[in-house]
Parts: sequence; structure tokens; C-alpha cells
Amino acid sequence: MAELMRTNDPVLITVVEDVLGGEGIPHHVADRNISVIEGSIEVVQARILVPDDRVEEARRLLEEAELGDWLRRRSTR
Repeated sequence: MAELMRTNDPVLITVVEDVLGGEGIPHHVADRNISVIEGSIEVVQARILVPDDRVEEARRLLEEAELGDWLRRRSTR
């Protein structure tokens, strides 16, 4: 799984889930519960993950939805 973004913004998470789900891209929101508990200090943020083989498609969709500024930088590994 590859990380697309980190945020504690529940509205942003919902929008991203809708965009990805609408195109059938599997995704997982990791650390959602702990980020709610600790969200006010932003130590732990929810992470939106997609399968490695769908990363480029997911990034393109989110950029087209004008959410590109929220995306994490691409890994250089």
C-alpha cells in the first residue's frame, strides 16, 4: 500500500474516499480512530492508502478533483 495523504480533516477524508470509491480504487484510512482522539494536537494524522499498482491513477484523480495540494510527495525509493 502507498500513502497518498495525511490529514485530520474529516471532510477532506470523506471527499477523497468518495473520489477513489467512485472510480473503484480500493483504499484504506489508517489511524482514523487514533487521529480523532489525538486530532486536536495533530500528533497522529489519518493516512489514506491505496494499492501500489493504483497509485498513479489515484493521484491523477485527486489532482483532477483539485486535491493535488494535499498529496504527499512521491517516494524516491
